[in-house]
Amino acid sequence: QVQLVESGGGLVQPGGSLRLSCAASGVIFGFYTVGWYRQAPGKQRELVAVSSRGGNIDVADSVKGRFTISRDNNNNMVYLQMNNLKPEDTAVYYCNAQRTPYDYWGQGTQVTVSS
Repeated sequence: QVQLVESGGGLVQPGGSLRLSCAASGVIFGFYTVGWYRQAPGKQRELVAVSSRGGNIDVADSVKGRFTISRDNNNNMVYLQMNNLKPEDTAVYYCNAQRTPYDYWGQGTQVTVSS
């Protein structure tokens, strides 16, 4: 059974930092494209950052220069380092692992940026 479990969310002031972690079980991460998505209240889920199995990285323009995705295939982990957080980054952040036809999601972790 595949499980993705996110951690590291919380409440942070504007300008602060958080590091999200996603631990996977039941999959070999190195075979998957892994990424982070987020969904704010009343909005659609959107891509934040993704890392392909070949090492290509794509980051949303809204977080470019502030967020960094990294992966540890040996330990089935993916991380999202978030710096200079803004109130508009407030959302539930989801970990994702894709390999056609498989598409796995974590349960999400809340990130709230507020003073």
